[in-house]
Amino acid sequence: MSEAIKHECGIVLIRLLKPLSFYLEKYGTTTYGLNKLWLMMEKQHNRGQDGAGVATIKLDVPPGNRYISRYRSNSPQPIKDIFEKINSSFYALQDKAPERLRDAEWMKKNVPFVGELLMGHLRYGTFGGNSIEYCHPFLRQNNWKTRNLVLAGNFNLTNVDELFGLLVELGQHPKERTDTVTVMEKIGHFIDEENQKLFDMYHAQGYSNQQISDLIAKHLDVQRVLSRASREWDGGYAMAGLLGHGDAFVLRDPAGIRPAFYYKDDEVVVVASERPAIQTAFNVPLESISPIKPGHALIIKKNGDISEKLVRQPLPRKECSFERIYFSRGSDADIYRERKDLGKYLVPRILKSVNFDFDNTVFSYIPNTAEASFFGLREGLSDHRIAKQKQLLVEEGGKISAEELDKILNIVIRTEKIAIKDAKLRTFITGDSGRDDLVTHVYDSTYGVVRKGVDNLVLIDDSIVRGTTLKQSILRIMDRLRPKKIVIASSAPQIRYPDCYGIDMAKLGDFIAFQAAIALLKERGQADLIQEVYKKSKAQEHLPKEQIVNYVKEIYRPFTADEISAKITQLLTPEGLHAEVDIVYQSIEGLRMSCPNHTGDWYFTGDYPTPGGNKVVNKSFINYVEGKNVRAY
Repeated sequence: MSEAIKHECGIVLIRLLKPLSFYLEKYGTTTYGLNKLWLMMEKQHNRGQDGAGVATIKLDVPPGNRYISRYRSNSPQPIKDIFEKINSSFYALQDKAPERLRDAEWMKKNVPFVGELLMGHLRYGTFGGNSIEYCHPFLRQNNWKTRNLVLAGNFNLTNVDELFGLLVELGQHPKERTDTVTVMEKIGHFIDEENQKLFDMYHAQGYSNQQISDLIAKHLDVQRVLSRASREWDGGYAMAGLLGHGDAFVLRDPAGIRPAFYYKDDEVVVVASERPAIQTAFNVPLESISPIKPGHALIIKKNGDISEKLVRQPLPRKECSFERIYFSRGSDADIYRERKDLGKYLVPRILKSVNFDFDNTVFSYIPNTAEASFFGLREGLSDHRIAKQKQLLVEEGGKISAEELDKILNIVIRTEKIAIKDAKLRTFITGDSGRDDLVTHVYDSTYGVVRKGVDNLVLIDDSIVRGTTLKQSILRIMDRLRPKKIVIASSAPQIRYPDCYGIDMAKLGDFIAFQAAIALLKERGQADLIQEVYKKSKAQEHLPKEQIVNYVKEIYRPFTADEISAKITQLLTPEGLHAEVDIVYQSIEGLRMSCPNHTGDWYFTGDYPTPGGNKVVNKSFINYVEGKNVRAY
């Protein structure tokens, strides 16, 4: 992707179902769980580089002993920092008492993080700062084991103000108005209520306080806690929690917006945001891994019972299509195939742009996430070439000379590596100060391949958000090669609407597609429509979210997608460029054919999966018209 954007976090949860001595005997180490946790976090490194955190819980620890360990880091290499800290205890033992490393009982009693329940989190912050306080997991502590909560997630709620007010009504005094604190306290409140209910019941039956603690741990209803806590949540989430006594859960939102997969056998239960992380870490086949169903929670009881329970009534499935286009690692079998299909469906648009001129066109891609789409584009071009060759041969019939036959058979698709990414600069989220100078140097090019003034140059990218890098770096760098024409092809459709479920795309004015639509309205004497939409949006600003309509769709309605693409091309073409420029986009139909099972396409269509989405786009448009450069939620 030419523009890096902050997006969805990553989670890992591991529950070892056997005593630590089992893993020592079978795998030769008491740190089996930690080793797997590290590997799975590394394999999801793409999901978070602003910070990371790890927490573990030891089961059946006697009073007076620490049983919850947590460490978080916001260092430049947070995973490395965390595991160097954790492993320091093992290095010290290796030097002083190596025999202890093979004593599972001693290790569990004396060494932090050697436990049966493990959680990892990778953070890409879409809100707030990058201080350690924003890093997951979060910890809600209590002297009663069953009231302790460790929470980490990949989530974003649209109605934090509403939820904050509900907490205040409950008599709480939350320390921050953020979805993380709100979620933690909401779940914590109902954990407390569940504990109190069970305590009162067993106390009335004559049990001692110590007996009651064990009974609460056994009978605490995690499903009921989550159902009550999440009742008013509006957003996308995959939320992992550990309770101090050993229960654990991962809860997924009712529309399935955020991903969560799990695997279980008789040794381990594991959950992750991405399927390949589980496949790689545990060397298991694709078929053995399942998604957590939308609106359900995978609940792992302390005794090892595992169940998938309904928590909220599922909504129509709207799993995030951007996961497939860009966010998730392309090593997932389905995602790799879908990204290739996205490239294939661009073939007609690209060939039309270069006038079907194979001889004088070089095809390439913008590193690195567009590579799979490029492979699909290449396959699609090959299919088109073969069809063209057959057509020419049929047309010529038996009256074809050797020279003509040679010409037909030697139609070549010229694919090259042209764009080279020199530096990892997050241009979408870098502060405006200094951005222009930075992005100029993000890319370089391969010289001597493109014939000056003769060749077209086609570059496929996975998406175009604001176009900053294209205008200030890529197009200028590619123009140095002096192609006749530069075609930028986006494997994603035009990004027209803000996201509010975990991707840092909350401001309408940032999107080049929105800028193009506004420019067209002004050019064609239809600027009054902007004020009309503003008045409609302002009139519903304080309505309940369920009653809000996405009137921003009216901004785009007067224009075809091709008209908006043409205006985007004009807006992003730098002055003084020698080559002609054309920017083409994937169609909505092409997206849906490529990713048929992931229909969450609100960034492209404005069809939000929850009422909170309409509220956010409404507020985002109001902010734009009023000149407020702030998030809409």
